[in-house]
Amino acid sequence: MFALVTDVAHYADFLPWCDHAKILEQDDTGMTAEVGIAFSGLRKSFVTRNTNSSMDDGGKQVSMRLVKGPFSRLEGHWRFHPVGDGTQRACKVELQLDYGFENAAVAAIIGPVFDRIAGSMVDAFIKRAEQIYG
Repeated sequence: MFALVTDVAHYADFLPWCDHAKILEQDDTGMTAEVGIAFSGLRKSFVTRNTNSSMDDGGKQVSMRLVKGPFSRLEGHWRFHPVGDGTQRACKVELQLDYGFENAAVAAIIGPVFDRIAGSMVDAFIKRAEQIYG
């Protein structure tokens, strides 16, 4: 699952609302990436800095921080917790997002769209994992 979330360049292949995704910069700790949203006639893009790290339980984390886009704030964490004795090809996936918009007009237009997108993200990645890994 960690590999799927960090494979930003392929988001447009399986996220129905994503019309483009590209890595702008990559280094040993993560990447800066742009993701485009196309949903219900709305088109917007945003750039985040995504930092990868290990957690105390042996899992991994991707922390996202807004660089630019139609948000006043966008921060999030994907967390991948190991389950069982580590021999299973499984993990507990957690996504936490905190976002707000530049102003009330933008919030009224983009807010409901982004709420739906955020609510469907974990399911979209699980479906992708089933397609790739079986």
